[in-house]
This record gives sequence, C-alpha cells and structure tokens, in this order.
Amino acid sequence: MFHFELQATCPTTGARAGILHTAHGDVETPVFMPVGTQATVKGLLPRDLLNDLDAKIILGNTYHLFLRPGHETIRKLGGLHRFMNWPRAILTDSGGFQVFSLSGLRKITDEGVIFQSHLNGDRHMFTPESTVDIQLALGSDIMMVLDECLEYPASHEAARVSMQRTVRWARSAFDHFKKQGADGQRALFPIVQGSMYADLRRACADQLLELNADGYAIGGLSVGEPRALSLEMTEVTTPQLPADRPRYVMGVGMPAELPEYVARGVDMMDCVLPSRNARNGYLFTSTGRVVIKQAQYTEDPRPIDEACRCYTCQNFSRAYLRHLFLAGEIVFSTLATLHNIHRYLDIMREIRQSILLGQFPELLRSLRERPVEARI
Repeated sequence: MFHFELQATCPTTGARAGILHTAHGDVETPVFMPVGTQATVKGLLPRDLLNDLDAKIILGNTYHLFLRPGHETIRKLGGLHRFMNWPRAILTDSGGFQVFSLSGLRKITDEGVIFQSHLNGDRHMFTPESTVDIQLALGSDIMMVLDECLEYPASHEAARVSMQRTVRWARSAFDHFKKQGADGQRALFPIVQGSMYADLRRACADQLLELNADGYAIGGLSVGEPRALSLEMTEVTTPQLPADRPRYVMGVGMPAELPEYVARGVDMMDCVLPSRNARNGYLFTSTGRVVIKQAQYTEDPRPIDEACRCYTCQNFSRAYLRHLFLAGEIVFSTLATLHNIHRYLDIMREIRQSILLGQFPELLRSLRERPVEARI
C-alpha cells in the first residue's frame, strides 16, 4: 500500500527525511526524480538508471504519452512499467503544464481544457476525470490531478479564478478516482496553485486538505518568476500541508536550489535541467559548471569532476568529452546525462544523510557560503 514514513525532521529548518513506500519499491526522501517525459530519460538506458545511478523513481508525462503512442496501447502492453522495462516507481504528471504551455493552441473551460496536438494539430480535451483515466491506464504509482498553471506575472484576480478552478478540478478528479476503485496501491496528488500570492497559496492548500490525499504537490513555479519568489511561495505553502504526507515541488531546480527547497520542508523535486543541460554541453560539478565546448578543455585530461564516482568521470576525460560534443557524437549525450543526473542524486543523498545525522543546518550553511561560481 502507498504510504509515507517520516524518519527525521530538522528542528531548525523543517527539512525532512523519509521513505515513500510504493508498489514498485521504497523511495528514500528527499528525492530528485529524473524526468522521463516520453517513457524514457533522454540519453539513458533503464540499466543506466538502475545500475549506475540507482534511481528509485522517475517521471512520465500524460500529455506526451496520450498523444504518442496512446494510453490504451500502453495499457494493452502491460502498463508503463512493462512498456519501458522499468521495475521501480513511476510518477506521471497530468499534462496540465504541457497543455497550458501551448498558448494559442488551447482553450480553458470549467469542464477542462481543449487543445490541439503539437504533433499534427488534432483537437483533444483533457478533463479532471479523463486525465485520471489515462494515468490509471499507464499504471503509474503516483498520479497528478489536472491543474491550471498560470504564466508569470498574473493579476491577483486572474490567479484567484485560476486557483478556484484548480480546486474544483481536484475535487472532480478525486471523486472519479474513488469511483474507479482506488485500491491504495497508487496515489493521486492534488496541486497547490495561486501564482505568486501568499494568500491564494494558503487558501488553495486549505481547500485541498479536505481531499485527505496521500501527498500534495506545489505547482505553478518555474514559470519565469525570480527564484527568490519561487522559494517564498514554497515557504508559505509547506506549513499548510500535512506533516505526515509527502510534499512535491514540481519543476525545480538548479543544484544550489535543491537544499533550499529541502530546507523549506520539501520531500520531492523534479526538473529537466540536468538532462537538457547535459545534451547542450553544460555540466554540473562539485566546484561549479563546466561548459565542455570551451577551448580550455581541448587537452584537459581530468574527469568532469574529480570528486564524482559516476561511470563517466571514472572513465573519460574532459578532452574526450569535448571531442564527442563538437563531433556531434550521440554517445556524448549519454555520458553527459549520466554525469549530470548522478550529480543531482549525489546532492540529494548528501542532504538526506545530513538530516538523519542532525547535521543539515551545518551542510546548508556551508553550501550557502560557497563562492557563487561554485554553486552553479
């Protein structure tokens, strides 16, 4: 049965360590979840994620999988776990963020959202109920409700109307989920919205508490707002959420931001940054970024990060990786993505261990005191 076990809480910051118990294995938190939008983490094989990275949970996306190959196809082939040969936990986003990113290709109503496929222009409609059905067909361990994700900036009134619509949709989604025979093996998370207004965030969280969900997400961040404002909205929201349920901030963040969200009581995060930046030659290290195309690495025999134990750093030089990148070799994306995600997971493991040992405030202080160039 899906449930969250809280193991330790930092009395100074509220940072938490716990375990998500899912039908496909336990997930230690705080956790960063690699993004596998279209049933694959771009550039990596499942065995890379299992053996080299030991990732316990990854993401899939309802919007993309609905359009291609289709949720019914995936259901017939045994669900998303079997389809992509992934034995561990999967979280699926409802597709709300992708749909609302379509701008001129979608229309929002109280019933749901009508949108045109970015692939062929076909018209479709997502409703709170249909996105639950799609995710049930995918068979994910954690599902997300359909929400409205506003662009930044938005007026208070627009954010209020949007937030109330998100709450109504969440209620409809949960009603439908219960009618479909929720068996306790998978969870459905509502999403706190409210743009960058603290009063709306608190009001939204208070209303969503009525659903008694297995976990709660904080959405509508990473939409162009200053990072300080994103952290502020997280900080005003997490105290409103149940202490015995996991808290998931969607779509964050840069390496230096990960401990900051944890310090505000967040248990789960995801972001395309480590994989997308890897493919573009932007590599994260314990001493700062490496932009691998730069000429200074032409004859550099060192690994990307001398403190890193990933397969890439243990076997290849910066010079070789620069050569692969400039030559457009496919294997560069694999090696770079493996390193970047390893870096993110290493950060989260270090954070978790410090919470369990009662040393998180010291770790946070040391990270904040590092030179700016070493935090990127």
